[in-house]
Formats: sequence, structure tokens, C-alpha cells
Amino acid sequence: MKIRKQNIFNTLWATVKFITAWTYVVLNAIILCFIPRGKISVRYMKFFMRYFNWFMGVSYKITGNLSSKRPLLCVCNHISVFEISTMAAALGGSFFAKKDIESWPLIGWMAKKFGVVFIDRRPSHAAEALDAIKHELDCVDYPLFIFPEGTSTNGAYVKQFKSSMFDVIEKTGVPVQPVVVHYRLKDGTKINDEDLANHFAYFDNKKMDCGPYCKIERSAFMQVFHIMMLGGFLVEIEILPVPDLTGMDRKQMADTLHKIISDKYIQDK
Repeated sequence: MKIRKQNIFNTLWATVKFITAWTYVVLNAIILCFIPRGKISVRYMKFFMRYFNWFMGVSYKITGNLSSKRPLLCVCNHISVFEISTMAAALGGSFFAKKDIESWPLIGWMAKKFGVVFIDRRPSHAAEALDAIKHELDCVDYPLFIFPEGTSTNGAYVKQFKSSMFDVIEKTGVPVQPVVVHYRLKDGTKINDEDLANHFAYFDNKKMDCGPYCKIERSAFMQVFHIMMLGGFLVEIEILPVPDLTGMDRKQMADTLHKIISDKYIQDK
């Protein structure tokens, strides 16, 4: 299977889907006004994301099982915004996300209602971020997902994990489960690094350590539109066993989890 060539017909159809999808978003935002933030709203996100993925043409395939232990922190590689939509639909739970998303029009408010916890990753706000993570883990009975790379990437590699995010694990011993995400064409065909960077990944060229740059840097909204023009794709979600991190400090945890996820990601590319 090849990547769909873009033409006027794909663009027009994507425009119709894009408008319909955001109409769906607005209608659900109205519904969310009457749903309290918490367990119910997190469950509602799972329903919401299933249909939003359908509008985008994004499907997902899961292997492995989440641990039944709670609290549970899941760490995952990060290629684009579609980890959030597919993992929410497939696995439930909510996320830790970078602070600037909170200011996105409408999306930031909806994400907060969906139980997303926004953390400021600047070093000067490290203590505040860790307190937010610890508080949320103490309060919820559903899995929480975090992207320790601190940014999305071109998909050519897994960026080194930020060890500061694992300080709370070192202090509390909360179980951590690695999750590996791959992007494929709709029939499961692997995507080469060049096409992944130019069409499916969402990232800032300046933040990449290696691999190809994208020719056009899109906003998150335009990335969604571009995927609609391409007709969608498949997200493979592989849940790995919970590793034993006993006795490790946060740097050792970050390195161990990075190696587990990076090795598996590169192996299956």
C-alpha cells in the first residue's frame, strides 16, 4: 500500500470531514459542561475519542495488557497528537501533558475536563510539576499516561527521557508500565522515516537529534487535516510488562525505561 497522493478531491473531502469533526467537538464541549471532571469525564473521553478517530480515519491495534495495579503510570514514546486520541479510545485513562496545551482554544478546556493534568516542564517549575503528578496518582483509579521525551518526534528514534519526571516514582514506588507506539499505513505496511517525518509525525525540526526533518512544519490542527487528506493510518499500541525498578534512582529509571521502549521501537520499525 502506498501513501495516497494529494489532489483536489482529497482536499475537498478532507475539508468536509474536518468541518464535521470540529462540529462534533463543539457539540461534545457543550455536553461536557454538564459532566463533572473526574472518573465519569475520563470514561466519556474514551467514547469521544473513538468517534473522533473515526472522523480522522485513524484506527488502532493493541497487543499486551495493562496491569491491574492502581495507581499505574504508563510511559510511552511520542510521535504526534494521535497517541492521545488512540490510547484514550483503546485503553481509557488520562494523561499528563505540557502546560502550553492548556491555552489552546477549546481543546485545552476540553482536555482539562477529560482529566488531563497540565505540567510545566521548565526546570524552575520542577517541584510544582512533581507535586501535580503525585497528587493525581494518589487520587485516581485509572491509568495515567506520560511522554517522558518531553516533546513529539520525527519517529526515527526515541528521544532520551527526562529523568526529572521519574522523581515521584523514586519516592512513591508507583508501578510503571512501558508502552510502545508505531505508525503504519492502513493495511499495516511499515512507513519509512522520510514519509513518517513528512506526513504522519508532528514535531519541531529544531528539537530533533537525528533522522529526517519535515519539509513543512504544521500546527496540530493542520496535522489533523493533513491526515484526513491522506485517508488516515493505523496506530499499533504494544503494552510491555511492568519492569522491576526497585532500588533505582530517577536517572536509572529513566535510562532503563528509555532502553526498553527504544529497543522495542527500533526493533519493530
